[in-house]
Amino acid sequence: MPIFEYETHLPFSREDVFDWYARPGALVRLHPPFAGRVIEEPSNGLQDGSESVLGINMPSLFGTTLAGLMDMAGSASSLPMRGYTKWRSRHTNFKPGHGFSDEMISGPAKSWRHDRSFEDDGAGMVLREKVTYELPLVDKLPAAAKKLVARQFEAELNRIFAYRARQSSDDLAFHQSHGRLASQQGQDSHHVPEAAPIKVVAVSGASGLIGRQICALLGGAGIEVRRMVRGGSVSSAAKPGEITWDPEAGTLDPESLRDVDAVIHLAGHPLASRFTEEHKQKVLDSRVEGTSLIATTLAHLEEADQRGRVLISSSAIGYYGATPADRALRSAILTEDSPAGTDFLAEVCKKWEESTAPAKEAGVRVGIVRTGIVQTPAGGALSQLLPLYTVGAGGPLGDKEWQSWISIDDIASLFVHLALNPHAEGPVNGVGPEPVTAKQYSKTLAAVMRRPSAIPVPAFGPKLVLGEQGAKEIVGADQQVTSVKAQSLGYAFRHHTLQEALEHVLGS
Repeated sequence: MPIFEYETHLPFSREDVFDWYARPGALVRLHPPFAGRVIEEPSNGLQDGSESVLGINMPSLFGTTLAGLMDMAGSASSLPMRGYTKWRSRHTNFKPGHGFSDEMISGPAKSWRHDRSFEDDGAGMVLREKVTYELPLVDKLPAAAKKLVARQFEAELNRIFAYRARQSSDDLAFHQSHGRLASQQGQDSHHVPEAAPIKVVAVSGASGLIGRQICALLGGAGIEVRRMVRGGSVSSAAKPGEITWDPEAGTLDPESLRDVDAVIHLAGHPLASRFTEEHKQKVLDSRVEGTSLIATTLAHLEEADQRGRVLISSSAIGYYGATPADRALRSAILTEDSPAGTDFLAEVCKKWEESTAPAKEAGVRVGIVRTGIVQTPAGGALSQLLPLYTVGAGGPLGDKEWQSWISIDDIASLFVHLALNPHAEGPVNGVGPEPVTAKQYSKTLAAVMRRPSAIPVPAFGPKLVLGEQGAKEIVGADQQVTSVKAQSLGYAFRHHTLQEALEHVLGS
């Protein structure tokens, strides 16, 4: 049977790396967004018998694009459509601190066994991985065709394993900077950063694009995560690790948050839809009602028991207005001190942020992340552009309009960083250090995908989907937003340039 081998050298101790692999969320952090999704995390960590389920895309950008198209079609039609194949695996050969394996139970391969060995390597460690596999139907092909299939398949494996190596290194460095590695948490308090007291974090919107990555990062930091899920009443039976709430009904049991150190609040009605009056009202109400409920609940808890609780709430760079015409001050660069704009999304963001006031007044540390254009093929703007670029029909959505982007890993990490940093308060722009123009974005994406970018997207396209107002405020936005405050608070960006971000999330 064919064997694929890969080595990853990491400047961390073997014990710390193995412990990180064993923590909740590791699989979510390691599985590339271009390769599919995690449907079920391991049922019992790395222990023998623990099972997980992945959704595996077809290889190459065509597979990534197909999965995205099926997701969009399913959302639009409410039909169970998917562009991936389920892959169920089971952990075996668990050796604490040294290795584990997983074997495919069901999936697209004929057989698959993945062995991992964690070994000391000077001041760091080396992870040696060996995959023994068989592909279906390949044995019936001519010898030349077999070699071609094997070469293409292992090129895809190299693409996936290279992503995992970068992700491992970046996540471990992030946790090390916050004193969250296993070896650091075993030291006395004089060696651990002042953020260490945070042990339990509740997350609303935990199943969303950003929320899943935030929960995984928190798990990797050794923090207990409690997911806030919508239920019919506060008395509804919640699963272990879940908090039931209903923002529309205004129900949230204060006891469910009593021992929570921080809340990361992301929940809100999806923005990307036609801007009808009904849709706009849902967008506004869901953000204001949910935020007010959490902020008020935390305020009452903090007034009764001053523990230094934390609320990190989501917002968006729509706060500043979509274009210079939607701003009272037409300064080129937008900072956290810039006033709110005058259009619909600016009004939403302003009221959204104001809804955190009860928590702040009660002594809760409140941080607000004004999120930019998140880059991931798993959803959002990039996933909607991929089909056009994949077939060579991509092009710019504008010309000189500024687009303030951020990678999925940086926005998730920034939320967690602000939760752990005791000096982080007030609004913080969740954007990368180097915004680009619409034309630059198109050229960069095309170069990363090795495709042309000569065909401008016609203006009527976004209007058909979002309506005239939605197209103007989302697709036609012109916002040059600075990330200086995030950096001044000690956040170290993983992806400084758009090219770095796209190459990582697309595995190019």
